[in-house]
Amino acid sequence: MECAGRGRGRGRGSRCIGSATRSCGRCGAVAYCTVPHQVSHWSDHKEECGRFELQMNRVDALSDFPFTFTPEATVGIVKKQESRCSFLSKRGLHRVGMWTCECACGDSLDSFDYSRLSPLMVYHATQLAATGNLIAEITNKLCIHYLELLQLAVFGELHALFPSVQVHIELVGPAIPESRAGESIDLCSYARCIETDCMCKSSSGNMCWDVCSERTSAVTLKVHKGLYHERYRDIVKDSIPHIVIAPNAGIAAYSSWLPTIELIKELNVPAVFSDYCEEASHLASCCISAITGRPMTIPVYSIESIQAANGRGR
Repeated sequence: MECAGRGRGRGRGSRCIGSATRSCGRCGAVAYCTVPHQVSHWSDHKEECGRFELQMNRVDALSDFPFTFTPEATVGIVKKQESRCSFLSKRGLHRVGMWTCECACGDSLDSFDYSRLSPLMVYHATQLAATGNLIAEITNKLCIHYLELLQLAVFGELHALFPSVQVHIELVGPAIPESRAGESIDLCSYARCIETDCMCKSSSGNMCWDVCSERTSAVTLKVHKGLYHERYRDIVKDSIPHIVIAPNAGIAAYSSWLPTIELIKELNVPAVFSDYCEEASHLASCCISAITGRPMTIPVYSIESIQAANGRGR
């Protein structure tokens, strides 16, 4: 961790001395190399310290299983009567899918592919909008404008989350390769994994999705390269959104969000944003409220709160 007061102290250019080992006694979220740097930084830190303290108090909850179990189910782990490995093994989840990140012998959370949570982000965002009466009851068709490009195949999981609903997603983002811009995709089945010895692996070697030839898929995607406010006029010729979803947005970090947020405000359709952590979500909420001139109806969610909200009680 870097010294939060680097460059501060007696004389604005004072250098850090050694490692940042002196943590803030209240929030514990920032650290300093020396007392002078901590003292000089307080004028900046005092406004955020209480907020950081609340966020730090939630660290254990947010770093829990990707899909949390009830407290009764995990009491053995809490009391150290069993390991996470044995807990997951009893449920057939040990080293399976995203659960590989949840014990010492699996992958680290740093290597976890959070794009696997994209269908849950869609589901959670839609449920939030419906609960707040921001969109009508979903019966037979749902159109979503999704402002990011991830692993396309994972959206096949929407078959299970929205049964008997025709889901169409317009995927928009500047990172989309030119070769894929304008591509339309039908997801006829659930996503297949990439494990070479898995029984679900196709003999044809197609590991991502089935291309529909004779039947209409319940989940369809169309890919657009560019920023949403630049491509919107073309997109809505064929697709008026019920909801706009912007995951992992980094709103406070990128000025290009300004015209996009202004456009979404004009559309008068519900929009759900998520960001990388609770603090980024707080900063994003401040930015959006400043642009729109009103508080947010649906708060900006962090990745951790999305995964916890979708799995509560399993």
